[in-house]
Amino acid sequence: MAAARPAPGRRGRRAGRPLIRWTEHDREIRRLGVPAFLALVAEPVFLLSDAAVVGHLGTPELAAQGIAAVVMQTVVGLCVFLAYGTTASVARRIGAGDTRGALAQGVDGVWLAVLIGLVATVAGVVLSGWLVGLFGVGAEVGDLATTYLRISVLGTVPLLVVMASTGVLRGLQDTRTPLVVAVAGALLNIVFNVVLVYPAGLGLAGSAVGTVVAQLACAAAFLVVVVRGARRHGAPLRPDTAGIRAAARAGVPLVVRTLTLRAAFLVTTYAVTLGPVGAGGDAARDVDLATHQLALTLWTFLSFVLDAIAIAAQAITGRYLGAGDVAGTRAVTRRMVQWGVVSGVVTGVLLAAASPVLGVLFTGDGAVRDLLVPVLLVAALGQPVAGVVFVLDGVLIGAGDGRYLARAGLVVLLVYAPVVLLLATTVGGLVAVWAAFAGVFMGARLVVLLRRQRTDAWMVTGA
Repeated sequence: MAAARPAPGRRGRRAGRPLIRWTEHDREIRRLGVPAFLALVAEPVFLLSDAAVVGHLGTPELAAQGIAAVVMQTVVGLCVFLAYGTTASVARRIGAGDTRGALAQGVDGVWLAVLIGLVATVAGVVLSGWLVGLFGVGAEVGDLATTYLRISVLGTVPLLVVMASTGVLRGLQDTRTPLVVAVAGALLNIVFNVVLVYPAGLGLAGSAVGTVVAQLACAAAFLVVVVRGARRHGAPLRPDTAGIRAAARAGVPLVVRTLTLRAAFLVTTYAVTLGPVGAGGDAARDVDLATHQLALTLWTFLSFVLDAIAIAAQAITGRYLGAGDVAGTRAVTRRMVQWGVVSGVVTGVLLAAASPVLGVLFTGDGAVRDLLVPVLLVAALGQPVAGVVFVLDGVLIGAGDGRYLARAGLVVLLVYAPVVLLLATTVGGLVAVWAAFAGVFMGARLVVLLRRQRTDAWMVTGA
């Protein structure tokens, strides 16, 4: 399970400085990035399959499932540090040649996931009714959503264990195993949902039970791999209080970073509702909101492509710094940034080219389709910037530079929020809001990340 140490850079005869072996870096980025991308794409299949199965039960059931899904996605989003932080710490140990220590830190991360999952499960069961009530839905949908959520939260522990274990394997430079488990889990989820909802006659509750069972299966598969590796290298399996506390402390800045990102998305959606309505009345605002949701969905999907390189960046950066290879870290960072630019240009061109026809796939509303085209063109222009932002975000996460990312996230949010709200209330229109999102928000993130990347403050070497 241990990865090879990074090869030392060769020195050119004339220049006297490291000669970047691009092909070697390319192979490494592809080896980690492609499986990571496919695994990221497989994850939404859980939600899509749930919605497809539940949708045939009726509209109230589908609405209830959607409300519970929002709550669960929020929990998962806040706990993404379990994957990111574990990847960085494990990769550092691997780079330092300490596989036993790497697996020990990974086990601590898994135990932290179990503890957080238990607290979240108890809170979810107790507060399910109150959480659903926040959405202001009717009695029928509220009762269904409460039932679905109370069952779904029972899968919180296995879900967070999957995240932490994924981080362990990524740190070990293995992104193929998470891909296999993600695909198998998605297929199991479909089977369990269909069988429990219809032949078994459990209805909406059957969908929740099926998803929990699939999550348990995925967690079990990951634990087998992690435990087997820990035993092979003599790493302890018992919970280590100091190690768990250290993992939790390291995760706090990443939680703050995640909160700032989610706050930015919420501010953007709120800005859409503030625009001058004009002659169209509430119908015009509904068109803006519907179009915004479609554009955001497409932006999120394209983010999977760019995030795959970021995941590779986390694992590679941690390993190189753990090995004390500063020159190699600089070289591979430059190459990954180039990958980010190229990927962003490609996704941007594809999005722009497909913008006239994408609306037809999602809606029959002509007004939404017409508005979606200019919004997607603006989003397409922001893709190259997003490509670099995602990569540098991954590099700094891999370097364990979470405190800077948290501070930078707060600064970006403070800059972006007033600008987008001002544009929404003065200029108005969804295109203006998206111009602020792609230009100001992503541009500000690019500035703070490039500023950090050009310094040596984040390049802390050693395990």
